[in-house]
Amino acid sequence: MTIRQLLVSAIAAALVSACGSDAPDTPAEPSDTLPEITVSEAELAGNPFLEEWNTPFGIQPFDRIRPEHFMPAFKQGILDMRAEIAAITDNPAPPDFGNTILAMERAGRQVNRVLYTFSSLTGTELNDELRALQTELWPMWSRESDAITLNGKLFERVQAVYEQRDALDLDEQDARLLELTHREFVRDGAALTDDDKARVSAINAELSELSTRFAQNLLAATNGFRIPVRDEADLAGLSADFKDSLWNEDEQAWVLGLSRSVYENFMTQSENRDLRKRMFDGYRLRATQGEHDNGPLAIRIAQLRAQRAELMGYASHAHYELENRMAKTPAGAEAFLLEVWDPALEQAKRDRSDMQALAGDGIDFAGHDWWFYAEKLRKARFDLDENALKPYFRMQDVRNGAFTLANRLFGLTFTPVDVPVWNPDVEAFEVRDADGTHLGVFMSDMYARESKRGGAWMNSYRGASNIDGENIRPIVTNNLNLTKPQAGQPTLMRFSEVETLFHEFGHGLHGLMTTVDYPTFSGVDGPRDYTEFPAQLLEHWTSEPEMLAIYARHHATGEVIPTELVERLLAAKNHNQGFKTTEYIAASLLDLRWHTLSAAEAAKITDARAFEESVLDEYGLIDEIEPRYRTQYFSHTFAGGYSAGYYAYLWSEILDADGFNAFKEAEDLFDPETAGRLRQWVYEAGGLREADELYRNFRGKDPSIEPLLRGRGFAPPAGGVN
Repeated sequence: MTIRQLLVSAIAAALVSACGSDAPDTPAEPSDTLPEITVSEAELAGNPFLEEWNTPFGIQPFDRIRPEHFMPAFKQGILDMRAEIAAITDNPAPPDFGNTILAMERAGRQVNRVLYTFSSLTGTELNDELRALQTELWPMWSRESDAITLNGKLFERVQAVYEQRDALDLDEQDARLLELTHREFVRDGAALTDDDKARVSAINAELSELSTRFAQNLLAATNGFRIPVRDEADLAGLSADFKDSLWNEDEQAWVLGLSRSVYENFMTQSENRDLRKRMFDGYRLRATQGEHDNGPLAIRIAQLRAQRAELMGYASHAHYELENRMAKTPAGAEAFLLEVWDPALEQAKRDRSDMQALAGDGIDFAGHDWWFYAEKLRKARFDLDENALKPYFRMQDVRNGAFTLANRLFGLTFTPVDVPVWNPDVEAFEVRDADGTHLGVFMSDMYARESKRGGAWMNSYRGASNIDGENIRPIVTNNLNLTKPQAGQPTLMRFSEVETLFHEFGHGLHGLMTTVDYPTFSGVDGPRDYTEFPAQLLEHWTSEPEMLAIYARHHATGEVIPTELVERLLAAKNHNQGFKTTEYIAASLLDLRWHTLSAAEAAKITDARAFEESVLDEYGLIDEIEPRYRTQYFSHTFAGGYSAGYYAYLWSEILDADGFNAFKEAEDLFDPETAGRLRQWVYEAGGLREADELYRNFRGKDPSIEPLLRGRGFAPPAGGVN
């Protein structure tokens, strides 16, 4: 199994993680304290997880999987995994790569099958039954995974193999698997005392519960906010297609909610300032009060993470998390953010002054005015109306454009296939290489619904594996939350949503194109401040005239987007960049500050809102800009895999801005030689080597920050950061 890979997948993709108690009075090996698990033949009868899936490409039979199937199959998978791990620890033969490291990589396939399915479905089809299962299943998994990574006998065998690594004559992938396996055992606490192991295990269990509750609260609070509008005059300014998408036949009203697509479109278009204020407050105050208040949960999560880091010998959770990332230290990450923060904030202040002038003396410009007047300012500066762009960005055409990009760069083809899906809106495509080799299945889930968490993301229903030559290929999904149009109407996208689609598609390619045999480091692998690079890189093609000519066609006439409109789009590329950069960095700095707290400092925090206000005031954030994520709805860091790592998107932009320059320098957006290096050292390589080495192998040099600053319209500093 790939304990490490499955933990990462579960935490990041499923918004996981869950529950606990204090350490036991008498410390013991975690594996010795596991509760007995029993599952009867009757419970397993007819369970699709225990059967071979004779579906196309071995895709989950979604029409047959029911909530009641997960727990019995999960329990059976745990029992199988316990037996497999016991066989390794009890093996009388001296530990070697095959009977220890490789045996661990093979273990747990049944539980892996269940968790990949469960973690993905709970992000897109959450219901009361699955929600209840989250709070039961994830704590169990936390205990079981701790029982492996904190198992002293197992670590002794791993350590023995690691110590003889230079004499084993391993190939590159084998050596990397050994290195990462040993590293993760140490980082998970395998070398701690029994007392500290017990405490770490208890902390992990409680964190599992808290993270699950955080995600569930956020989804409930987001879905709970609705503004029915029955007077059409209140919707002045909204485009016809957007207004039509808001109509709810049952309520006979236009219903406003807090999906990001609805929120951004409404805040940009609406002339109704009072409604904009209600939407603004609804969005930024989600999960801040009542039964769904996430403030106390965030505090407790930060406290537990700080305690665990202290047990591991680190100054803070951020020091622990960043040790193997490209930034290396919290100070390094903060220094980088501040280098971009200063010019971004100054640009935002200049734009604020211009928008206040545009609004006039009768309006005291505020946060709920920013999106609206930023669009007016764009029209004034560049004669560019976003509503004039949207007809050229039909979702299906944009997605086909992404497919064409993958074909031009790497020779991939995407063919629609009829396979089981979890929702009627999902579309599936078989992905083949230039020589016809099957690479995997790509699934596209584009529309918002109440059962689906917000945002945009990629995840997997199956990872790649070639441990014993079985050549199991991945099943990956891209998820967006576009507003679904009325029947018969096209799905038209804002340009920022176009960039998001290409971004998530980049993650999808990273998962699909892997040539790594071992699931532990195949596909989307690497430190957080690197894994966004393969996704963000593809965003650069979206605004290139050569690429726009491929996918930007008027949905009704088929006309390619006019040259003059492209020129205005390019001229306006960095419009409002001060705001976008500032709101993002504000959230990144907030994330870092929560996680650079020592255990003693974290214990003193009693009010999440007061803490974040003090942090943001310290950095000089202006009142009219909210952080992209406030603490109570910051699921990336409190219910996902980005704790102390939200800065990664901007850090990765050093790589993607510099990396795209390689194609510019080649004077060919699809240069075969550059694309070949990109394929070999980025999309195929997973975590084969350390991130900085992979990048240098692709680019031939270390990256510079200057392309990032130029790309955002900020003057390069006197001395760059490499």
